[in-house]
Amino acid sequence: MLSISFSSFPTLHTPRLLLREITPDDAEALFEMRTDERVLRYLARPPHKDISESLELIEKIRTSFAQNEGISWVICLRGQSKMIGDIAFWKMDKANHRTEIGYGLHPDYWRQGIMDEAMTAALEYCFKVLDFHSIEANIDPENDASGRILEKHGFVQEAYFRENMYFEGRFLDSRIYSKINPFH
Repeated sequence: MLSISFSSFPTLHTPRLLLREITPDDAEALFEMRTDERVLRYLARPPHKDISESLELIEKIRTSFAQNEGISWVICLRGQSKMIGDIAFWKMDKANHRTEIGYGLHPDYWRQGIMDEAMTAALEYCFKVLDFHSIEANIDPENDASGRILEKHGFVQEAYFRENMYFEGRFLDSRIYSKINPFH
């Protein structure tokens, strides 16, 4: 079984970005993302009704980290503290050395290479430091941008599940991607 034991939060740096721990101060930016229909289009999550839901999600993320069950970074432009996105590893299956990646970016920052840069840093951390054997991604089949960035980072589509998720009165399909640790 894979052993995960975070002693402190690992802040990551890239040429343009800072990936840091989420705090309650990020609630307003998270609320803005979780109410933007462009962000939610492929997320299959209801929009947050008020900022208290964003604060609850932040607490859930922080608890997951404290319990060594997941890690979620806030994406910021270097030299700034405002959250513009996030990238996370959750559903950590330690017995099988596999985790799931999730990510999102405010639409004002789409198509600028920001998620590409954040994903490079996060994947390296997941494989080299946490030593996961594989990472899974579950995306909406219509989210071509997400599929492209996963493929750019060496993920391959493993499956296409028909109507495997129920959301807002309808069944949705999923595309499942994975990447094996290239450093093993």
